[in-house]
Amino acid sequence: MRKIVFLKYKILYFFINEREENEKENFWGLQRIGRSFMLPIAVLPIAGMFLGIGSSLTNEATIASLGLEGILGTGTTLNHILILLMSVGQTIFDNLPLIFAASVALGMAKKSKEVAVLSSIIAFFVMHSTIHSLLIFDGVIKGNEIVKKVVEGTLTNVCGQVSLQMGVFGGIIVGLGVSCLHNRFYQIQLPDFLSFFEGERFIPIISTIVYILVGFLMFYIWPTFQDGIFKFGQWIASSGYGGTFVYGIVKRALVPFGLHHVFYMPFYQTAIGGTLEVNGVLIDGAQNIFFAQLADPNLKHFSVEATKYFSGEYMIMMFGLPGAALAMYRSAKAESKKVIRSLFLSAALTSMLTGITEPIEFAFIFVAPMLFVVDVFLAGTAFVLAHVLKVTIGFTFSCGLIDFLVFGVLQGNSKTHWVFIIVGGVMYFFLYYFSFRFLIKKFDLKTPGREDDNKLTIFNKKKMDYSFDQSLLDPQVQMIIKGLGGRYNFSDLDCCITRLRASLQDPSLVSEGSLKQAGAAAVLLQGNAIQIIFGPKASSLKTKIDDYLNNVPASYNEEKTIDYHTTDVEIGNIVDGEVLPIEDCCDDIFAHKLLGDGLMIRPIHGLVVAPCDGTISMIYPTKHALGIELENGMEILIHFGINTVKLNGQGFELLVKINQKVKKGDLLWNADLNYIKENAIDDCLLMIITKGQGPLEKNYGHKKSGETILKIKR
Repeated sequence: MRKIVFLKYKILYFFINEREENEKENFWGLQRIGRSFMLPIAVLPIAGMFLGIGSSLTNEATIASLGLEGILGTGTTLNHILILLMSVGQTIFDNLPLIFAASVALGMAKKSKEVAVLSSIIAFFVMHSTIHSLLIFDGVIKGNEIVKKVVEGTLTNVCGQVSLQMGVFGGIIVGLGVSCLHNRFYQIQLPDFLSFFEGERFIPIISTIVYILVGFLMFYIWPTFQDGIFKFGQWIASSGYGGTFVYGIVKRALVPFGLHHVFYMPFYQTAIGGTLEVNGVLIDGAQNIFFAQLADPNLKHFSVEATKYFSGEYMIMMFGLPGAALAMYRSAKAESKKVIRSLFLSAALTSMLTGITEPIEFAFIFVAPMLFVVDVFLAGTAFVLAHVLKVTIGFTFSCGLIDFLVFGVLQGNSKTHWVFIIVGGVMYFFLYYFSFRFLIKKFDLKTPGREDDNKLTIFNKKKMDYSFDQSLLDPQVQMIIKGLGGRYNFSDLDCCITRLRASLQDPSLVSEGSLKQAGAAAVLLQGNAIQIIFGPKASSLKTKIDDYLNNVPASYNEEKTIDYHTTDVEIGNIVDGEVLPIEDCCDDIFAHKLLGDGLMIRPIHGLVVAPCDGTISMIYPTKHALGIELENGMEILIHFGINTVKLNGQGFELLVKINQKVKKGDLLWNADLNYIKENAIDDCLLMIITKGQGPLEKNYGHKKSGETILKIKR
């Protein structure tokens, strides 16, 4: 337990520091999740088109009806190409969980995104490998063969291994979890003997450990969850047209908040959107069902229950919202029409061709919310109308003309009832046009072109914000940059295990003294190339320098750099008692300085004070240890007793809180020293320099609280 206490401190520190920020970002975090879905969604159009065109034009009945056996028939060059395209498209859909894992991690990671992506891929394999092994141990499978009766559709092949059918939920679980671990620990610092594994290298390690545990957890709880989502999907499916109406309203209403992707994705990719057996395989999710049926050469008609989640949008995106755009253009002031003509024309064409509606909707959502209410209501009715008419057109990215042609017209009216989209779409064009035109005129709504000052303001660019994250102003990083002669004097910054490497413009500008002050053990200058030896911390330093260079403006005056460890730091005694060498400690972890160098104090009472000015950066839950961070970045660990973690806080009255600023001499503990002596292995106090350590000058003997007992030489 004691061997990992330092790591525990660091982990606790990161969690506490980010808690407040995370609370503020809850809502915006959902938006980020929604945006992170966009990358895998963006690959669906090409995959869907490959699958749609390939499956349609390799269908023997379709080929025969078109009389194209000589061009598209079996064995022809075009037939081979189309089969290849169909295979590529199917592969992408089959591996969507892994794609979602990587893309969610990419979208949610704040820095060093490539590390998060690699770690998510590792975690995905680890989680499913764990589940696969547990299925073997439980006798459900032997190798990759299912030997025990299970509910159909609960198991599937994931990257060559039989595992639980988790769909994209499995990928999302991995992506969100790994990004959370990454954002908290990608700059973590470990004790010197573990420093090779700190920073970015720590992320795949912690991800592997965590997702072994997640795999165990999923093995036991996911079957219950599977049963639950199956029943929920059945409830949605059995709710009839009313459920379809509510679905359409909610999906459209979430557009301005960027949360519609979060809402609809479970319906598209999981059993919430229904289950259906296609060619002997149980398929989950509305979109997955459609594409499975798309590849079925014997299909007579696509599933209405699956496609009800998207077919209705064709009438809105291809017809309804372009009608709204025309209404806003016709309602504009005469002198403004010339200005907004191209605006609404491009927005309408975008909606019709691609199904991207934001350019139109954001023209009225904020300036005329009443129109958005109408938009939401009409969208709900369009979903119901398509459901009633049994329109079954699938889609990939959005319900625009391209998808309409590929998945509607090309598949044949008998399978999709695409003609009803044209008929219903014309009706919705006029419904949007006349309702918008009436409301704009009736209530004098200030849509684009109707502003009182005749100026369009809704599309104005925001004023540029030149601020930057002040936490990036790390003194050590600044000193390194200063030592290299400034940000413009070096390029091609790289690192190996122990050293930073860079190319220099002018070697004469290098300050070896500044680099040594920043912690460099040695500086090797050869022509225009420089190597700076920092030990195993080189990798994490490179990450910090990259963050600084990428985010702190060049206009920032680097001459104002805070000198990093340029003066001696004096540390006072924390309690009346005898100051002894740390090597005398009965615990080998402390005695061998594995957590850092410092001192041991034999106290004569339990009143412990702060050794210097700083901030309480960490408090261990059992109150026996805390951390203090100094302004210069140094960190001091104060540990009360040996094996005192087992006291569970008994005997310790802690008088400070996390993030509290303290002055030298402020009271930290009022401890019951007698109780600690009786119940712990040792009552000694240990003061350890865990970060920013230099040569130490120690002052042993009987000392009072506040007397200088330690000098950190610079």
